Amino acid sequence: MSSLSKHARVTVALMVREISTRYGSKPGGYVWALVDPVAHVALMTIIFQAIARMPALGSSFALFFATGYLPYMFYSSMSGFVTGAVRANRALLNYPIVAPVDCVIARYFVQFLTSGLVAFLVLMFVVMEDDVSLSIDEGKIASACLFATLLGLGIGVANIGLYARSSLYEQVYGIVTRPLFMISGVFFVPDSLPHPFGDYILYNPLTHIIMWFRTGIYPEYRAQGLDIGYVAEFTAIAIFIGVIIFTFSGRYLREEKA
Repeated sequence: MSSLSKHARVTVALMVREISTRYGSKPGGYVWALVDPVAHVALMTIIFQAIARMPALGSSFALFFATGYLPYMFYSSMSGFVTGAVRANRALLNYPIVAPVDCVIARYFVQFLTSGLVAFLVLMFVVMEDDVSLSIDEGKIASACLFATLLGLGIGVANIGLYARSSLYEQVYGIVTRPLFMISGVFFVPDSLPHPFGDYILYNPLTHIIMWFRTGIYPEYRAQGLDIGYVAEFTAIAIFIGVIIFTFSGRYLREEKA
């Protein structure tokens, strides 16, 4: 059996394990994966309906916040899930056939499929609840979600190695990235921000990903400042740096205590 075939079989086995341990055998685990984003969108809708007359795009507050929260969820859930890949499967690394990279790949695909299903169900729920009609560009939506997960993969892989090297970094990273949800365009469209804040916010690749996602939902949205090339370059650099850090952190990964 070739090395590639062995890794493929190990990855599939790890995916099955990840699904069973994360969601369990009862439906409740899967339901929570859907309830969490629905609750976020519902809460934001209630709050902003009380302080604003119309959303920044369209006529549905719920749809506007869903189109901001879902692409952000693709990134944040992927980054967090991948970061814990090695720690959660440390006992399995004692088997020579299981490599740290297998754990990462397995988690990537599990989270990608989970986020995709959740996003579809949330959008369908919002459409039915608010009785809105959509003119969806599937290509733009899928591309934005793909790059969100790849960016999350790059950051997550880098954090695996950096967390193993420094517990202080782990704490600092959590503090520094906490405002990310607020400044990525979930609640607003960057086009509406005054100069120079609108320019500053575009340094954040997640802002472009959310704008990209919304162009697939709102045909009238022009997304001034959207730079897909910037997203691709930033994502490629994040993955490259992440792989380098991950590769040279093998000793730390083996010695790190769970």
